[in-house]
Amino acid sequence: MKKVFVLLLIAGVFACKQAKKETAEADKVMVETAASEIKLYVFNGGAVKANMLELFSQDTTYTGQSKEFADAFYVIVHPKGTLMWDAGLPESLVGMDEPYTDPNGAFTVSRKDSVKNQLATIGMTPEDIDYLTLSHTHFDHVGHANQFAKSTWLVQEREYDFVTSEENQKSNPEIYAAIKDLTNIKKIANTDYDVFGDGSVVMKFMPGHTPGHQVLFVDLAEHGPLLLSGDMYHFYENREFRRVPIFNFDVSQTKESMAAFEKFADEKGAQVYLQHSKEDFEKLPKAPNYLK
Repeated sequence: MKKVFVLLLIAGVFACKQAKKETAEADKVMVETAASEIKLYVFNGGAVKANMLELFSQDTTYTGQSKEFADAFYVIVHPKGTLMWDAGLPESLVGMDEPYTDPNGAFTVSRKDSVKNQLATIGMTPEDIDYLTLSHTHFDHVGHANQFAKSTWLVQEREYDFVTSEENQKSNPEIYAAIKDLTNIKKIANTDYDVFGDGSVVMKFMPGHTPGHQVLFVDLAEHGPLLLSGDMYHFYENREFRRVPIFNFDVSQTKESMAAFEKFADEKGAQVYLQHSKEDFEKLPKAPNYLK
């Protein structure tokens, strides 16, 4: 009787291991299948000229210099839904005869086309976007956000508290106005968030630039894994030398996030795209073309 029990126990263990193996293999197939269907579209959210590049370093490295930045936004099409990452510059700039320079002279900005027109090139409207998420809530990343009030806004709790605070509403009313119509909200508990539950599209919580700043990891079947940087770095030199803009919310948090960003990129073998780099923007196919 004891021998029979042992045999049954051994059989049960093997059956359990086999079941786990089959489940793991099924999960792998599901992830690979999903990845093979993911598309990443890149759109033009405007252009920024930083007239005072010294704002982008805690020291005097860039005093007297200027630099032109890209300002992209992205749509990820996944079998389980669609996600828009970032929202470009304000659409009030579209149709202006001349670029706009802020009263302090720090930035000159322009935008050529609306989000509706650009989405139409891939057969979509704002109503087709299931999720909206922003790397952070600065003026050059929230431009057309309010047009996605029907989408679910995925936002880190700290970022939500930051942008909706009474202080921010008074000091940055235009930024608050750009997101105030977003009422369909899913707050993330200041951590990484797997958007579709299969590891292919992950919001990585990396605070410092703002309290709830994040970057986006996307794993594509043909291109391979990539990272959209948000404003972790604005241009190559700041990535190489880990320079922190003077307007970042928290310098020490920024440096910790930079280290975490580089470690994660290495672990995943991810291609990094700096969202404000004109060079990186030009590397990517533009909608209606896409990465897959």
